[in-house]
Amino acid sequence: MHPNDPKLRSFIDVDPSSDFPIQNLPYGVFFTPEQPDLRVGVAIGDFVLDLAALEAAGLIRFDNASGVFARPSLNAFMALGPAVWGRTRARISELLRHDHPELRDNIELRRRALVPRNFADMHMPIAVQGFTDFYSSKEHATNVGIMFRGKDNALMPNWLSIPIGYNGRASTVVVSGTPIRRPRGQLKPPTADVPVFGPCKRLDFELEMGVVIGQASAMGEMLTEQQAEEMIFGFTLLNDWSARDIQAWEYVPLGPFQAKAFGTSISPWIVTREALEPFRVHGPAQEPAPLPYLQQRGANNYDLHLEVDLLGAGTSQPVRISTTNSKLMYWSSVQQLVHQASNGCAIAVGDLLGSGTISGPEKHQRGSLLEISWNGSEPLEMPDGSKRSFLEDGDSLVMRGWCEGEGYRVGFGEVEGTIAPAR
Repeated sequence: MHPNDPKLRSFIDVDPSSDFPIQNLPYGVFFTPEQPDLRVGVAIGDFVLDLAALEAAGLIRFDNASGVFARPSLNAFMALGPAVWGRTRARISELLRHDHPELRDNIELRRRALVPRNFADMHMPIAVQGFTDFYSSKEHATNVGIMFRGKDNALMPNWLSIPIGYNGRASTVVVSGTPIRRPRGQLKPPTADVPVFGPCKRLDFELEMGVVIGQASAMGEMLTEQQAEEMIFGFTLLNDWSARDIQAWEYVPLGPFQAKAFGTSISPWIVTREALEPFRVHGPAQEPAPLPYLQQRGANNYDLHLEVDLLGAGTSQPVRISTTNSKLMYWSSVQQLVHQASNGCAIAVGDLLGSGTISGPEKHQRGSLLEISWNGSEPLEMPDGSKRSFLEDGDSLVMRGWCEGEGYRVGFGEVEGTIAPAR
């Protein structure tokens, strides 16, 4: 049976509302207090399946490679290529099936290899080599343009022709649960003649998907649509924290710099491209048609539900502040990767692409506080009566995402970050 078959069942009980049924099997890196060595696992129900233990026991094998999963990142596994990714996922699925005895009936190995998720500490799943953040939601770009340039000049002239992006900082990509320190930077209040240096006052989130690159391309080469698709290992939730006031002063003429480089959070689980295959959809019609190198024949978007909750500092009741879907994205992840390489830029195993803020046409679909509060003019009402235009110290933000299958869901878990005061 194919690992995506909705009829598959595991010998491990999985709640139908779980993000991690046998049809998903997302990869992550974890450790436990009893065994502090970092290693690779997959999520299945309420457990992490220790792939390093299965490899050591000979249940998973690789040609010309060993100890692939006994490592602190997925990079070595991703470098083995799409054929190995597919065979390995099929093998893991087989080992977890309810009617397959190899792992099911090996009580000692099950005891060692199945770790309750609440006992596992999650680590960064990949060693990020480079980070590119895109700006690919037409609704988000339009909202921001209206706020700062007016309706008649909302989209810049190049936006419908090119996936706009910038190179970010791989060094400050962190895993879910890592506190985010409020950044300091140059700020220029509207009434001031000169800038000052101090803590950001307009701290924001950006709801994005992260695209994890599992294959490299050589410097000087371009990519086809098919080549780009095959280089994508999987996807993760991504929050690209943003200092809007620092950005407003610095972004002309070269774009974001310090306003984005202080922190980017990703979820600990990488959902493979293969697991998302049943949920592929065509994105919005692109008018005018992109240049030939960016034109796509395939359905390269995903019907992926996304939501954001904000827990205010000192409160116990979170509020849902955004509900949207990644299928709305104008430029697909494949187009982003094709464009990234189109000038001959070398792509590396472990590169990370941010989709850009994912917003929709309705107010509840806005993917940043800049849009939700309309640049502070429409503050968000919190359950305790307080208001938010931007994030305050102690605020915690949680993003979740999943695709709905027939009686199961393929989910990403969550990415959480809490704002710590500036030093």
